[in-house]
Amino acid sequence: MSVPRTICLGFLVAIAIGTGLLMLPFAISPEGFATIDGPLDYIIKALFTATSSVCVTGLSIVNVGEFYSIWGQVFLCLLFQVGGLGYMTATTFLLLILGRKLGLRDKLAVQQSLDTPGIAGAKQLVRSIIIVTAVVEIAGALLLMQVFQPEYGFIRGLWLGIFHSISAFNNAGFSLFANSLSDYGTSTLAIAIVTGLIIIGGIGYQTIVETYTWIYRRFVKRSHRFSFSLNSKVVSSTTIALLAIATLTFLQTEYQNPDTLAPLSFWHKLLAAWFQSVTVRTAGFNTIDIGQMTVPSLVLTLPLMLIGSSPGGTGGGMKTTTFRILLNATIAALQERQEVLCYRRKIPNDLLIKAVGVIVSSLLVIIVATMLVSMTSTSIDFLPILFEVVSAFSTVGLSAGITANLSPISLLVIIVTMYIGRVGILMLMASFYDNPMPSVIRYSEEDLLIG
Repeated sequence: MSVPRTICLGFLVAIAIGTGLLMLPFAISPEGFATIDGPLDYIIKALFTATSSVCVTGLSIVNVGEFYSIWGQVFLCLLFQVGGLGYMTATTFLLLILGRKLGLRDKLAVQQSLDTPGIAGAKQLVRSIIIVTAVVEIAGALLLMQVFQPEYGFIRGLWLGIFHSISAFNNAGFSLFANSLSDYGTSTLAIAIVTGLIIIGGIGYQTIVETYTWIYRRFVKRSHRFSFSLNSKVVSSTTIALLAIATLTFLQTEYQNPDTLAPLSFWHKLLAAWFQSVTVRTAGFNTIDIGQMTVPSLVLTLPLMLIGSSPGGTGGGMKTTTFRILLNATIAALQERQEVLCYRRKIPNDLLIKAVGVIVSSLLVIIVATMLVSMTSTSIDFLPILFEVVSAFSTVGLSAGITANLSPISLLVIIVTMYIGRVGILMLMASFYDNPMPSVIRYSEEDLLIG
């Protein structure tokens, strides 16, 4: 059992346990039982929802708020909490609670699952992740309770705050409302809280810790001696640029759309465009009807979903750092430079190879999955199918409204796509073969035509 095999198998075990929990009779409401059409439908609904929860995707073929009882909703929270933290982080935390010391293999597993540069301080890293998660989710729940309490009362408002806080921070995208957060699209407080949770969860724990350290040293110790790592610089700048560009573009493409932004005031249009720019990067909530968006907006959403969140975060996608490396490599090629630079640092060749491997393998998975879904759900147009597949692979959870209309075989394809997107295509492929032995052979170079 290599580390990649342990991680991939761990997610499968979590999905299997989640499926069993969601099939328990008391996890489903009486209204939910009335919508079940036979044993196969019963199993597929549980398997699809469990996979979507563990893979923090958010796609659903049922109305979560009505289909599941309070116990089923609690199980969902546990599943996308484990999925957001990562299987190895959650497991390591349980080992620490039980008093077990972390071995070298445990530290390697944490390092690979979180994509951190080294294995030193794995125990402290896991503890800091749990603390950050607890603090942010509790704060988010208390703030969101202020939004829901006036309409639903204290108890129901508190539960809605807890559920949506955990879902937002883990970039899961599940909501207890039938139309997601559409009823709160004009609430500045709700939009600010949810988007803040999504960004904090998706930006990566290393960036969160470094930002906290910088604030503490700058304003508490009055010290200016702190330098952000290259990872944090790339993650922060790329995230800010993507959010700004996407907000302005969505505002322009949907401004006159009568089914989305046109009926709103300018401030509410800006809120909706901002929320859309945040949620398409792996969260999956929506305040407007995705199926009514213009074609340019849907096309813009595809690359944003594919880019996703950042390494060490709770979201999916090929990651902002991968996108930035490929972008800088393209710039270097256009300028005929021999090195790929970023903030006056040279990007190692192994990272370039990894970035190319991520994007090429990701596109291959998307192409194959789109073809299979198109073959098994022939009544659905191509663009909604492509949108659904990219959303599943990038663990976004946004849908053009076709999820419930997919055939059982198409749903199984989406399930596999969500799983591959969550564990990572390179991690999955690494689980099929043993660690390569170092080679002393060096082959000669030869040029070939490119472009």
